[in-house]
Amino acid sequence: MSAPTREQLLEAYAIDDRATPRVRMNFVMSLDGAVTLEGRSGGLGDEHDRLAMQVLRTLADVVLIGAGTVRVEGYGGLQVGEADAAWRRAHGLPAQPRVGVVSARLGLSPEHPFFADAVERPIVVTDAAAPADRREALAEVADVIVCGEASVDVRGMVDALADAGMPQVLCEGGPHLFGSLIEADRVDELCLSLSPKLVAGEAGRIVRGAPEVDRSMRLVHAIPAGDLLLLRYSRSR
Repeated sequence: MSAPTREQLLEAYAIDDRATPRVRMNFVMSLDGAVTLEGRSGGLGDEHDRLAMQVLRTLADVVLIGAGTVRVEGYGGLQVGEADAAWRRAHGLPAQPRVGVVSARLGLSPEHPFFADAVERPIVVTDAAAPADRREALAEVADVIVCGEASVDVRGMVDALADAGMPQVLCEGGPHLFGSLIEADRVDELCLSLSPKLVAGEAGRIVRGAPEVDRSMRLVHAIPAGDLLLLRYSRSR
C-alpha cells in the first residue's frame, strides 16, 4: 500500500491560523487499544508513524512531554532534521521548535539527556509547590514556568506558553498529561497513528487519571500509510 510523502503530510497537518493557541496530542495506539508494547510506545510505530511525528514537530512552536514519558521513552536532544529546519525558516519560524517537560515533583536531574543534549534551551513547567532546590537547579539549564499552586494548572500552562510566543503546542504524552488537558478542556486536536498490531497484555490507554467527560471530535482525515492509519481529529465547536 502506498504511503504519503513528507510534503503531503505537511499539507495534511497544516495550521492555517498560527496565532490562535492550539494543543495537538500525538499518540500511537494498537488495534486493540494498547498505548505501549513492552513498556514503550516506540514498539507500536514504524517509519510512517515516525514521519508523521517529525511533520507534527516541524509545525509546532513547542513540543511538550510529561516527565514520566521523558524517562520511559528516553527523550534527549529532540530536534527536527535539516530539511524540516529549512522549511521552518522559510515559513518564518525558528529553525527548531522548543521542547518542554511538565513535572510537579521535578525528579529529572539537570544532567538528564533531555537537558544535556538539548539543541535549544528547554522549558520546565511546574507548580509553586515543587521543591525549591530542584527548581533552582533546573533553572540553570532550562526556562522554568510556574503554573498553579499545589498542582500544575494545564489551562494556565497553555496560556503562558502562548504569551511567551509559543501558541502551537504539540503534546506527545504521556497519558496522565493527556488526561489533565482533557479535563481542562484544552485539547484541540488528536493526531493518532493506528498501528496494525494486536497487543493484549496489561498496556494502558492513551488517557489516564482523568474523570469521565464527553468531548466530541470530528474527523479531519484518515490517511493510509502502509498498514498504519494516520488519523487527525479536531474538536467540534
